[in-house]
Amino acid sequence: MQISVDPAEGITTIKILPGEFYVTQLNERIETVLGSCISACVRDPIAGIGGMNHFMLPVNKSSANGSELSDANRYGNFAMENLVNALLSKGAKRERLEFKLFGGGRIMSSMTNVGWYNIGFAFDYVYTEGFKIVSQDIGDVYPRKVLYYPLTGRVRVRRLNAMHNQSLADQENSYITNIESKPVEGDVELF
Repeated sequence: MQISVDPAEGITTIKILPGEFYVTQLNERIETVLGSCISACVRDPIAGIGGMNHFMLPVNKSSANGSELSDANRYGNFAMENLVNALLSKGAKRERLEFKLFGGGRIMSSMTNVGWYNIGFAFDYVYTEGFKIVSQDIGDVYPRKVLYYPLTGRVRVRRLNAMHNQSLADQENSYITNIESKPVEGDVELF
């Protein structure tokens, strides 16, 4: 996670990577770049709190535990539960949560279509848990840069052109190789 101040907007910006999430009640911007990964932008508009996650793979069925938070959050099942739990612990109400989903692109035709599985997981999670999706930009062949303003719920999405695809694909492949070799351990509360 990187924290900086955007000189054009004068707003604190938190950049998250795969396996990370961030929750805030402040006037901040959360951003990430997605290929086949998914980010859920979730907020309670009444409590004025929101957050974003970034996950690479849909589900880890082999373990109910994680070593570092980011190790567990590489999987959608942990990333979604941890984001929702963090929002609830800061005063959000479950019945008011609004979800916006982004990513899941098939950025390289030679890659497996993990983005499609991520999209399926995200929709299944939201509907199974009884949440509502208020907007989305998912699938297709584009990588995306997502800028989320949790206080207002505003999201800006820039679809990136093909010149970014190979470097993003290389990063995703490296991340997948790295996380598949690390065990998932530690405490994660699923509800």
